[in-house]
Amino acid sequence: MIQIILVLILAYLLGSIPSGLVIGKVFYKTDIRQHGSGNLGGTNTFRTLGVKAGLAVSLADILKGTLATSLPFLFHLEINLLLAGVFAVIGHTYPVFAGFRGGKAVATSGGVLLFYAPLMFLTIFAIFFIGLYTTKYVSLSSMLAGICAVIYAIVVWDIPLLIAVTLLASFVIYRHRTNIKRIINKTEPKIKWL
Repeated sequence: MIQIILVLILAYLLGSIPSGLVIGKVFYKTDIRQHGSGNLGGTNTFRTLGVKAGLAVSLADILKGTLATSLPFLFHLEINLLLAGVFAVIGHTYPVFAGFRGGKAVATSGGVLLFYAPLMFLTIFAIFFIGLYTTKYVSLSSMLAGICAVIYAIVVWDIPLLIAVTLLASFVIYRHRTNIKRIINKTEPKIKWL
């Protein structure tokens, strides 16, 4: 039991690594929390620091979720891998290393799926980019990907996966509630690099 608790804490701490803050400060001498939406995720990094920084942060945030989800496997623990992944997403969204103000859970949630269900990850990744290419809204594409993840889990009928992706998709949508208002009001910024 102690091992399980320690692994879940480690998953949370991995998720808490503020990739956007680290990359912004180390390579660009910029605190992205002071720019754009103030968010630490990949989208605000793209807007604030450009495509290279945005890609680096997005990749780092994905890998946090992937590594955290692998922890029960690496330590041979009898718990579902998704539990560690969920803790990583909580860490990413409410990071102890950045004043509990983090990202919106999209990339790290994707990283959880990358380890647990790679084919699902690729499918959702494709849906995200189709949505992004079509609408130019990162927020809308993220929420669409989350909804499709739930549908995918229903189709393959993996109950732990369905529970996890329903929680994660709901969390992603909740974190994007201000974006939803801006989309309705047609004030949500569109990407310019795709």
